[in-house]
Amino acid sequence: MSRSHARTVPTIARVGLTLAAILLSATGCAARGGSSPDIPVRIDPVAIPFPEIEMPEVPLPPARAELLRLVDSLTSDSTFRMAHWGVLIMDPEVGDTLVSLNADKLFMPASNQKLVTGATALTLLGPDYTWRTPVLLRGTLRGGTFRGDVVLVGSGDPSWSEAMRGGDALSALHPIADALAARGVRRIVGRIVAEGDAFPDASYGHGWGWDDFDFGYSAGIDELQFNEGFFRVIVRAGRRTGARATASTAPLATYPALRITATTRAADDTATARLQPLEVLSDSTATALEVRGTIALGDSVVVTRAYRHASDAARIALRELLVARGIRFTSGAAAPARARTDTLVVLQSPTLRDVHARMQKPSQNQIAETIFKTMGREVTGVGSADSARAAVERQLLAWGIGAADAAVRDGSGLSRHDYLTPRAVVRLLTVMQQQPTFADFYAALPIAGVDGTIGSRMRGTPAEGNLRAKTGTLDKARSLSGYVTTRDGHQLVFSMLCNNWVGSVRDVERVQDAIGAWLANATMADLRVAMPQ
Repeated sequence: MSRSHARTVPTIARVGLTLAAILLSATGCAARGGSSPDIPVRIDPVAIPFPEIEMPEVPLPPARAELLRLVDSLTSDSTFRMAHWGVLIMDPEVGDTLVSLNADKLFMPASNQKLVTGATALTLLGPDYTWRTPVLLRGTLRGGTFRGDVVLVGSGDPSWSEAMRGGDALSALHPIADALAARGVRRIVGRIVAEGDAFPDASYGHGWGWDDFDFGYSAGIDELQFNEGFFRVIVRAGRRTGARATASTAPLATYPALRITATTRAADDTATARLQPLEVLSDSTATALEVRGTIALGDSVVVTRAYRHASDAARIALRELLVARGIRFTSGAAAPARARTDTLVVLQSPTLRDVHARMQKPSQNQIAETIFKTMGREVTGVGSADSARAAVERQLLAWGIGAADAAVRDGSGLSRHDYLTPRAVVRLLTVMQQQPTFADFYAALPIAGVDGTIGSRMRGTPAEGNLRAKTGTLDKARSLSGYVTTRDGHQLVFSMLCNNWVGSVRDVERVQDAIGAWLANATMADLRVAMPQ
């Protein structure tokens, strides 16, 4: 097999078969008493040649040959002399392989892993699945003052965010404030506490980079989460050179705490900029941030960072909301063990259908991990990564994707221990076409030139507004897998995975985009092989 698909159907099929011919030889012997002894049987193999079968030659259509040359030339370019490419393009209507390059080799998929997470979650949980967060009051209410604990029993609701709440992450908690006001609560003396053990294992995935934990894309998960695990630090220069800079956080104003040592430098002081760049770093407890270095006079900078303690962020978010709604809050002792407990309200997330789209379009990692562990909890009763892995791998096996084609270690693809073959990805995408949840799965994928992580790619080509695919990006891993519709209305399934290249990510994207645009401009009438009658 060449790097691309076989060029023609073979002219002659040679069938080599060996049949066993049984030869019986017996040694005559005089039978004593008129009886005959057992006759030994010897079986010798005898090769019987079959005639050669003439098969008519079926040349590839010119368009198919052109596609093969395109893929071969792009992926074998000297730019990728160190790279590992895997490409599989299928016509699912007839099960025809248009291009196959290293389709059965394992690749680190990066965020193409979210295709696995999304497909299995829509199947195992259902598109109407929601996360519920009971809010309890444990204490006493007298004269408008509640003394005790406001208890949040989290299940991992990933929707308390600006992105999913119309720009106001705190609005997800409004029902709590409304319910307290309805009970006449004007003051709380006590605590806001988190309870529950929906996700009992580590907040971070197996094989994640520890030095990425401060970045928003690497936020850990917990039973309570806020704003998809990240926040903004807005740093502003002082009014004169040498003055202390100022900084604030959003969407929470009081968390985490900031220690500001950064100063203001002249706008043209490039030497100081190189020696003392602006940095926003977590302290050793990861409960506060240090803003240090310098910032140019008249400048402002927005730095995105991850909440290292997701549950704390959610609790403080509720406190900020209650204070903003006019409910005074005073820290107090824990509620007595025998204090009365009742349910104030139960918060409910949007459906998995909507959460799944929010995961796929921008490739949101914390949501992917939440969905992943939620599958583990709902299927096995334990919301751990190991339980999730078992549930996902069992479903993949039911779809014909075994351990040789898929290694699952997390839900987002941040782990460098996730592996998929292009064939596994294409198999998954093809299976989903036959599922009742396909419309939800397909609608959530980024659209070339329109939205999501490929919103700026393939613009001005036939793939714009047509090709729907999931990207994947890690150091030395770049992926694109999904669906593209040909000019005559046939949907193709493809997976293009690249590992270990040296150079720019854009080099890999150019190859993927060129192939995607070519497929969108093709017709199946030109690509399909006409078999003889």
